[in-house]
Order: sequence, then C-alpha cells, then structure tokens
Amino acid sequence: MANAVLIANFAATWSMVGLIWFVQNVHYPLLAKVGLDRARDIAVIHQRRTSQVVALPMAVEGLSTLGLLFDRPDGVSWILPWIGGVTLAVALGCTVLLSVPLHEQMANDPRIDTGKRLVQTNWPRTVAWTAHGVIALVMVVQAWA
Repeated sequence: MANAVLIANFAATWSMVGLIWFVQNVHYPLLAKVGLDRARDIAVIHQRRTSQVVALPMAVEGLSTLGLLFDRPDGVSWILPWIGGVTLAVALGCTVLLSVPLHEQMANDPRIDTGKRLVQTNWPRTVAWTAHGVIALVMVVQAWA
C-alpha cells in the first residue's frame, strides 16, 4: 500500500511542479499584461478554470503526503516524507497567503501592479513545489533501489 501512495504522491507532485513552472513563466507574466479594463473578467475566469485543473492533483498530493508520514515504503529514509510535508506546507501557505489575496485583488479591485506582484511572489511557491518534486523523486529511487 505504501508504494501505491508513493507513486500517487510522485505523480501528483510532478503534475503540480509542471503546472507551477507554467504559471510562473507563462501564465502570470501574461496576467501582468492584462489591462485594468479586462482584469476583473480575466481574474474570474482564471480562478474558475485554475480550480478545475488543480483540484485533483492538489488533493491527491496532500492526502498522499500525509499518508507517507504514517506509512513509509521500505527503503525510504524516515526524514524525507517530513521534508516533503514541510515543502508542501510552504507551497500551500504561499498559495493561501500570497497568491489567493492577489487574485482576489485582481477580481475585486484591480491595480496596475497586481500581475507583476503575482510573478514576484510566486517564486517561493515555485521553489517549494519543485523541492517537493525532488523529494518525491528521491523517495521513489530509494523505494526501488
């Protein structure tokens, strides 16, 4: 069972890693170029569509990260699931504390610098998710070594 949870964690985490790098390098820079006259409409569409894309991988990633804390596959260092949990907590914390408020601002009270601030404040989230991806990869390698 622990190996299945690890594979689910690996797949969901790397889905999010790919997504966050796309957001950082393509999506947020484009949002930064949206004029104030279209910002509200774009922000509402962004929130709805992004939720549809990230809901499943985020749920699987979160649940499988928790699962690995309680049932670690043989061969996986005890500390790696904990480091993975911390990196995911940082990514989700940045989402809740930095990204969501800026998206709300774009939807309700758009400002000229909101898109630029999304790009800048997304870096900690991008680094944290990437680190979680590396941890997931190391766990897979350890489990099958």
